[in-house]
Amino acid sequence: MAVTGRDGRFTAAKAWSIVREICTALGLDGQDAEVIKITANAVFRLPRSGVIIRISGSPAMAYRAYKVVQVARWLARHDVPAVRLAPGLPAPLHLDGTVATLWIDALAGPRPAEPHAQSLLERQPPAGARGLVARARRSASDEPVRNSGPPTASDLAVVLRLIHALPLPIVALPNWDPLDDVRRRLADAEGLADIDRIFLQRMADRLEAALEDVTYELPAGIVHGDAHLGNLIRSPDGRVLACDFDATCYGPTEWDLVPLAVGRLRFGYPPERYALLASEYGFDVTHWSGFEVLRAVRELKLVTSVVPILSSNPRVAAQFAVRLASLRYADESVRWLPYS
Repeated sequence: MAVTGRDGRFTAAKAWSIVREICTALGLDGQDAEVIKITANAVFRLPRSGVIIRISGSPAMAYRAYKVVQVARWLARHDVPAVRLAPGLPAPLHLDGTVATLWIDALAGPRPAEPHAQSLLERQPPAGARGLVARARRSASDEPVRNSGPPTASDLAVVLRLIHALPLPIVALPNWDPLDDVRRRLADAEGLADIDRIFLQRMADRLEAALEDVTYELPAGIVHGDAHLGNLIRSPDGRVLACDFDATCYGPTEWDLVPLAVGRLRFGYPPERYALLASEYGFDVTHWSGFEVLRAVRELKLVTSVVPILSSNPRVAAQFAVRLASLRYADESVRWLPYS
């Protein structure tokens, strides 16, 4: 567990307190609860209940929980390999100013039968889209089942092809606006110096103008929004499931290919990882004219994702300082570490 601050609003102690309150309110067995991560959001596992609790760490971002719930139900309707909401529990859950979502623990074993209730987002694919969805789903089912090992870039390519081929929901998803959450988080920051806030706001303004000149090559569609290997889970039966739908929207599908490319450049991840994604998806975003703009947007989002909790987690604050300095001085040689 990360060493955390005492004065922030979303410390580890606060997150654990929320978990205990949720367990009491819902009658869940919280004994042996485990922390998966506490950064911009807090994620806990309840082994005895088979439930994952995901708590929003920023009041400014809590509104997305409603969309996440609708997206999760819609993906279930289309049998997309993804984590499922815990049945019979509030979705989302509001408790004393906190917003949380509760999920079936995909690592606990086979998932229960899917409910057939239809959400507002759901409808049958139009005739012209059914072939695309069917082919993408067959591709997913033809993928060899691996009983162990972390998800791979090949798994990510399969999941993205399926998501990108889905028909539009009956209720519109938000349009892609990658800088909206940057501005919301800056407005909700804790422990952020004014000079740093101004720098990041000005960078967002410059990138917003640059995005207007980007010409996209791939068809627009449903976008996961944060498509990296950390948002895939391999279940005990070998299936690979997508998770974290906070940024899911309608927009340029090129965006979902950017995270692995930036991971290679900023985190020093093996180049073979992104090369496999590009090869199996069928498009190399790094050779596309708009890549540098989208790379800069992705990097800004990776820097600012934790500004609402800077006073809550000194380890996160230390890594934030490294990332911020590399942006300020345009130093692309600096290798980032994951927030923890």
